[in-house]
Amino acid sequence: MRLPLLALLARGPAHGYELKQDLEQLLGSAYPQPNVGQIYVTLGRLEKSGLIEGEDVAQSSRPNKKVYHLTDAGREALRAWFEEPEDEPRVRDEFFMKLALAPQTGLAEQITLINQQRRQYLNTMRQLSKLAAAEDRDNRIAQLLIEGAMLHLQADLDWLERCQEELEELE
Repeated sequence: MRLPLLALLARGPAHGYELKQDLEQLLGSAYPQPNVGQIYVTLGRLEKSGLIEGEDVAQSSRPNKKVYHLTDAGREALRAWFEEPEDEPRVRDEFFMKLALAPQTGLAEQITLINQQRRQYLNTMRQLSKLAAAEDRDNRIAQLLIEGAMLHLQADLDWLERCQEELEELE
């Protein structure tokens, strides 16, 4: 959450609730939305680390609000984030750990685990399809997020099929 908030502040000062709304509008309903408390805690940490600065702004009929802006250090951290490619292959996969350890425990069958996981992925794909249909067609970022998630799920389903074929050959 730190770097996305810095990215939103790169276009100009904003307060926490504004940042939450900007994230929701940008990413749509498919992306898990942070609560405003999480946003303010993160903003406090960013301020403490010198990546942003906050300024109290008086409001006539409401309590003061704190508006944050990016510091030079924050802009540099953001620049470094954009320059660094993501390198997280899914070798630390919780499902695969279950699949690998199931025969040693005698508590679960590998094919049963595969079938359960397949059902979960298919249910998630159905939910994403509903989200895609309900999402504003003009919000291309949200549509791309949903499409990316569905493509990952399809790859996971293909991989489950491969696992099942391999395991059935071993029997």
